[in-house]
Amino acid sequence: MASLLFLECFWLMLLLNFRRFLNPLRLAMLLAWVFVVGVLSAQAQTPTQLLGNAKVSNVVQTQQVKASLLALAPQGIAAGQTIWLGLELQHQPHWHTYWRNPGDSGLPTELTWKLPAGVSASPLIWPAPKMIPIGPMANFGYEDTVLLVTPLQIDKGFKPSATLTTLDVQLHANWLVCKQECIPQEGDFQLSIPLQGATVMASASFQKALAQQATPLKGAHAARIADDGRSIQLSIAALPDELKKGPWTVLPQTANVIQNNAAPLIQGTSQDGKELTQVQVKVSSERMDSPKEMAWLLMQGKAEAPTGLQWTFNTPVQGQWQTFTEDAKPATPPAASTVSSLPAPLATWALALLGAFAGGLLLNLMPCVFPVLAIKLLSITQHSDSPKAMKVSAWSFTAGVLISFLLLGGLMLALRAAGSQLGWGFQLQSPWVVGGLAMLFAVMGLNLSGLFEFGSFVPSSVAGVQWSKTWVNSLWSGVFAVVIASPCTAPFMGASLGLAIGLPAWQALPIFAAMGLGMALPFMAVTFSTAWVNRLPRPGAWMVTFRQFMAFPMYATVIWLVWVLGQQVGMEGVTGFLICLLSLAFMLWALAHQSKTAWALRSFAALVMLGTLWQWGASWTHIDPDLGNLNGNAGLAAANESASASNAKGAQATSGVVWEAWSEDKVAKARAAGQPVFVDFTAAWCVTCQFNKKITFSNPAVISDFAQKKVLLLRADWTRYDPAITQALNALGRNGVPVYAWYAPGQNVQLLSELPSVSEIQNSLSQVKTSP
Repeated sequence: MASLLFLECFWLMLLLNFRRFLNPLRLAMLLAWVFVVGVLSAQAQTPTQLLGNAKVSNVVQTQQVKASLLALAPQGIAAGQTIWLGLELQHQPHWHTYWRNPGDSGLPTELTWKLPAGVSASPLIWPAPKMIPIGPMANFGYEDTVLLVTPLQIDKGFKPSATLTTLDVQLHANWLVCKQECIPQEGDFQLSIPLQGATVMASASFQKALAQQATPLKGAHAARIADDGRSIQLSIAALPDELKKGPWTVLPQTANVIQNNAAPLIQGTSQDGKELTQVQVKVSSERMDSPKEMAWLLMQGKAEAPTGLQWTFNTPVQGQWQTFTEDAKPATPPAASTVSSLPAPLATWALALLGAFAGGLLLNLMPCVFPVLAIKLLSITQHSDSPKAMKVSAWSFTAGVLISFLLLGGLMLALRAAGSQLGWGFQLQSPWVVGGLAMLFAVMGLNLSGLFEFGSFVPSSVAGVQWSKTWVNSLWSGVFAVVIASPCTAPFMGASLGLAIGLPAWQALPIFAAMGLGMALPFMAVTFSTAWVNRLPRPGAWMVTFRQFMAFPMYATVIWLVWVLGQQVGMEGVTGFLICLLSLAFMLWALAHQSKTAWALRSFAALVMLGTLWQWGASWTHIDPDLGNLNGNAGLAAANESASASNAKGAQATSGVVWEAWSEDKVAKARAAGQPVFVDFTAAWCVTCQFNKKITFSNPAVISDFAQKKVLLLRADWTRYDPAITQALNALGRNGVPVYAWYAPGQNVQLLSELPSVSEIQNSLSQVKTSP
């Protein structure tokens, strides 16, 4: 939020420079804006920032962990030197936190530093972890006491003021501490390090951590995937002398690829007269990534009892990744660049086209289309006095719908052919797209409310083409309708989409076009006969009122999109985005403002808009380079799962059922144990999904039946990109949400309709006998 405060100061300076040209009313409005931005930026600050002068300790104590921020500066602090900070975690017995690769579950500890100018933090030094077996799984982390050290580099030009006696550093840390249950925790730390004299805290711990930090292992190392895809053969060119004297092991720093609980098979060979160490590691059957390069850790000692010495090395991955299961022979898919889709038989393709058309037609009845009803109504009523213009509008709207469906479908097919596992609705998995749409609908709402007219600040030549032409407006209306409404799937659409992704483009694209034609058909149908238009009142003041009224559905759409954004970037990200919306409204007002000095006001408004957008993007797009998205998603799922487990008792007391985070492993284990499973594939941006949650899955009869049948309820959240969920949807022959998968004991999976009724769910549950 510091950039917002800077913008406020800059704004006041600008006011002083232009005070001769600003009248008192404008000055009062600008000062009010500064006050609003200041209040919102204060609300977006962390609780620690709001404490002002309140003391923040270097120790945070919980029931499971004592966390202490320590420092080692034996030579004091001077330009060009390096000092070390460390977060010491003292765990209670049997509790543990996690390494950079947490293994099958968990979440790495994250450190966010706030440092003075002229001081920069180097990457975190991770100590050697121990393997922590958890049933058939294995995690990597730390028990007892561990020190996570971060080197701080003092710039050569560092010159503290004469009155400054200490270097003040602040840290915000997040960690997940687990025993049988897991508890996400966080803490804010502050430490003042004297500039003069030595600062030595836990010197022995720092010296040990620095002495045992991972050393890069030199040499040409290689990794090759076995022909059956079930293992990787590592070739280590030069084994350190320390490892030739006792046991050692290999751990993957790259997450979500290797079977973590399987011990590597180590053997020595010779090649061209040189010793070569071969290590075979098992690939997980639930592998979630296909990396071209992997990072590894050589560790002295056994995996359950490391000595602390460690070495790192990277290898390119040779060979071809394959899909396999533990009880079946591996299947070898062709490489992404050589995938050749086989055409479907003519009869099958015709049925797919018919299903796509019916699905597009039914899409108009789905809750997904609610946000765009206002666009359709406006397109009809604003041309009620001209049947010809109404028909042009209808056909233009249809063209916009068809073009959008073809572009989205073509883009998805192209990205999938290039190796990206994307599904229908992928556009709303990006916070940037969701935020952009929210701004767009906010602009449309403000325009309908009469705050501004596009022609007031757009050159007349552009306005004459863009906003006065009926077909242009309707074309863009069709585009907006598809972008908002298409991510959800209607009945018949799911099967057609699932088939389309496996067809060549010349067969797949007509399926997408058929969906668009079905969606646009009702809009065209009302123009076939325009007799009903005569029943509408004659054009007049009512049309202005109706136009302004239609702004409120636009605002409702903005609220929904902001809610979706909150599921993706969190509350702080939403707060920053609301400031962006406020800046956008101010900029529109400034653009429409007419005066001799309007250029200054418009320039400043644009500057504020760009500044708030930059600040918002920076607040949520920062990702620790040591962590991949997949690992982050896995950690988030684990945290959500632990939170669900912590709240299970209270939830069961109120509803009798608990929804857990989905994983393929949970489905497999429950089915092996004979337990029925119900999976809800959902997303925050899918209005139909939310409608079903509120109406069908909240029905007391459904909840009671789930509880009586002891059904394992799993929710696969596809709000942001998740390749594991995408792969599971593809395996079910689907490519979008909602999808409801029912696994009855001893039977094949059954897919319910996109709008399941209470009776449909109860009929499926009737396949399971009630346990005594």
